[in-house]
Amino acid sequence: MTVFDYLVNIREKKGGGFFLLLDPERGAVSRLINLAENAGQCEVDAILVGNSFTLRTDFHQVTREIKAHSSCPVILFPAVHSQISPYVDAVLYTSLISGRNPDYLIEEQVRGAPMIKEYGLEPIPTGYMLIESDNKTSVQYISRTMPIPAEKADIVSAHALAAQYLGMKLIYMEAGSGAVSSVPERLIQWVAEYVDLPLIVGGGIRTAEAVERKIRAGASFVVVGQQFEYENSLEKLKEFAMAAHPREQVKA
Repeated sequence: MTVFDYLVNIREKKGGGFFLLLDPERGAVSRLINLAENAGQCEVDAILVGNSFTLRTDFHQVTREIKAHSSCPVILFPAVHSQISPYVDAVLYTSLISGRNPDYLIEEQVRGAPMIKEYGLEPIPTGYMLIESDNKTSVQYISRTMPIPAEKADIVSAHALAAQYLGMKLIYMEAGSGAVSSVPERLIQWVAEYVDLPLIVGGGIRTAEAVERKIRAGASFVVVGQQFEYENSLEKLKEFAMAAHPREQVKA
């Protein structure tokens, strides 16, 4: 079974999925390892590894430690081709379709493609869209692109549909790490009804209640990272993950 097939099965079985985003740049490596070790028992469906800007020289070593201690799939969410690591199960092969910077539309993808092939990784083609928040986020600054205004549902939906017609497998709507405002539920619902692809939503999500709202609005998967950057509350992590599993809640 491919990682993508696994994700589709999770969505069908649980009604949604929860991804824990681990950033090798933030916090102690021991904390990242602890979260990776406990992710499975906390109902986390997959771990995403990535960041917008790399300062550490041991990015790949930290990624390897995360993978070695995780019982759930580890998926790379790279900002640039140099972050592509052999120590993961799959790669979100993203194109920043909301922007017009060729570096993130195609150039980084061309540079990274031979590495993905050499490492034997599973690429998951993903249309990545930045949605406007109330503050300028790291990914907006680094990518030098303008996010799509959250009230422009028609523009967001047209970009998502273009990704579907280009053959991508996922849509990732992101407010950005540290965003003041998350992607609005009304926008999630609009896009989810307009396209036929699984929808990932991340950025600015700070409560389990917000996770549940995103799923019920139409998100297939919700990504949270910043809430666990400096704390190892496994009870809180499980609460967030279970909020993304409405069918499991019914069983309980």
